[in-house]
Amino acid sequence: MIRVENVSKSFGHLQVLDSVSLQVEDASVVSITGASGAGKTTLLQIMGSLDRPDSGKVLIGDTDIYALSSRRLSAFRNTRIGFVFQFHYLLPEFTALENVMMPALIGGKERRQAETDAADLLEFLGLGSRMGHKPSELSGGEQQRVAVARALVNRPEVVFADEPSGNLDTANALALHRLFFDLRDRYHQTFVIVTHNPELASMSDACIEMKDGRISKRC
Repeated sequence: MIRVENVSKSFGHLQVLDSVSLQVEDASVVSITGASGAGKTTLLQIMGSLDRPDSGKVLIGDTDIYALSSRRLSAFRNTRIGFVFQFHYLLPEFTALENVMMPALIGGKERRQAETDAADLLEFLGLGSRMGHKPSELSGGEQQRVAVARALVNRPEVVFADEPSGNLDTANALALHRLFFDLRDRYHQTFVIVTHNPELASMSDACIEMKDGRISKRC
């Protein structure tokens, strides 16, 4: 599903990634671990098309994403990639349903279809009775599940998650981790997750540990 080839990235004189290469299999959950400053988030952002590498390639499927024009890359990102972050970034003035619909509408889907797809996901995630609630009326765990539904509404091939359970208590974090595997099984999607949570890393189909901008261990 994903192939990273000799990716390097520097910010000024600081080299954050140093010739990183890895492969991620289709319909798998892969964790990226390591200490703060190891390069995990930078790697995730480059894999997810949010930041360009200084050198190297990233292929998702057969597409060399950084060979695309800006317009084509934006379209690719909207339809084939999903993102979940530590902070859910839900729009406070919209309901849960409307927040989940947003990427589908941006992608050109008809409103009725976008609403149906969003509602189906929220039902699957156990939020059927909370669709009309705004983020301030939802718990932290519910807000993060809405963010997951939003990431999935366009049925992306791969979902990138950056510390998705970092702001959740133990019970909600475990529920979210289990949800990723349920989604993988149901929709055959690939998840790449940056995490400090050793339990999630141990549950994953594969994990890599980063140190000083390189992959130090594969597990």
